[in-house]
Amino acid sequence: MMRSALINRRSFVKAAGIGFLASLAPRSLLALERADAVYASGIRTANGSFAIATVTEHGEIIDQVALPARAHGMAFSAATGKTVAFARRPGTYAMIFDPRDKGEPIVISSREDRHFYGHGVFSPDGRILYASENDFDGNRGMIGLYDATNRFARIGEYETYGIGPHDMTVSDDGRLLIVANGGIETHPDFGRTKLNLGAMQPSLALIDAATGALIEKHVLPAEWSQLSTRHVDLDGEGRIWFACQYEGHRKDLPPLVGRFAKGEDLSFVALPEETTRRLANYVGAIAVNRSEGLVGITSPKGGASVTIDAKTGKVLAESAVPEAAGIAPARDGFAVSSYDGDFLAIRSDVAWDQHIVRISQRARA
Repeated sequence: MMRSALINRRSFVKAAGIGFLASLAPRSLLALERADAVYASGIRTANGSFAIATVTEHGEIIDQVALPARAHGMAFSAATGKTVAFARRPGTYAMIFDPRDKGEPIVISSREDRHFYGHGVFSPDGRILYASENDFDGNRGMIGLYDATNRFARIGEYETYGIGPHDMTVSDDGRLLIVANGGIETHPDFGRTKLNLGAMQPSLALIDAATGALIEKHVLPAEWSQLSTRHVDLDGEGRIWFACQYEGHRKDLPPLVGRFAKGEDLSFVALPEETTRRLANYVGAIAVNRSEGLVGITSPKGGASVTIDAKTGKVLAESAVPEAAGIAPARDGFAVSSYDGDFLAIRSDVAWDQHIVRISQRARA
């Protein structure tokens, strides 16, 4: 585990080159030298502006890239080194940059009748960027396709076969897109208001990445129709993990985490009742540490992070993290951030946003 972590940092330094390293302050250079891994996350700075920060797993900020507005999710291509920050719903921009150099970022906009849902993913070869989008007049989820070899020109779109797509990922072989359709209707005329909480349709869709055809659609059971499927990740065996946010009564104890594979039914992880209560019916982010066989989740509403054994579904650890935000695999377990400015043991004068992406030359930890 130590070796692969060090390769991540060394790969970042090697790819960055002398020009980027020369631009860093001595403190940042020292932080990078001591780091085992490098991450990127959206932040709100002390003066209220928004940026993407590159940061070590010790919480030491290396560099910042200014954003036009608040970001949400991130995507990273191990094949090309490109990183994307997606606007927070119902935002219409995505900014692409290479965190290893000082080149001018590329900013793209959604179609006039679309907005981004805050998440996306690169194809394994880095040639296509997939983005979750809303056809708000048609009330249907879409995946925008962007050509990463041509300044991210929009080249098409697929349906997500559901409403309110949020997070998405892609299989290791690039053939399968996995989309969490949160089931919540929104329209930019009403900002972030949820318009159909009494008639939600949450689902998880498996889509052919080459054609956009629906391969499988898993609709949540009727008794959990208000359990919005929000975030997804893949474990080392190709199993899909999903995390939910509940829009029903706050005293209910819904299942918040589940897993499945192609050809299988959904199954929920039986978290202890006290753990479910601690999460406050809301999982804000999920991440898989493949090297250690772990799944991590965070809850800003519950102020907690939870580590789960990927094979057994057993809860291995719980930690109190006030305003818990992002989570990503680290050398030992997970790196966790907070809206209060904490990144593991370090507090910075920033507010970390809800998601972290690990920057490395390997597709997944």
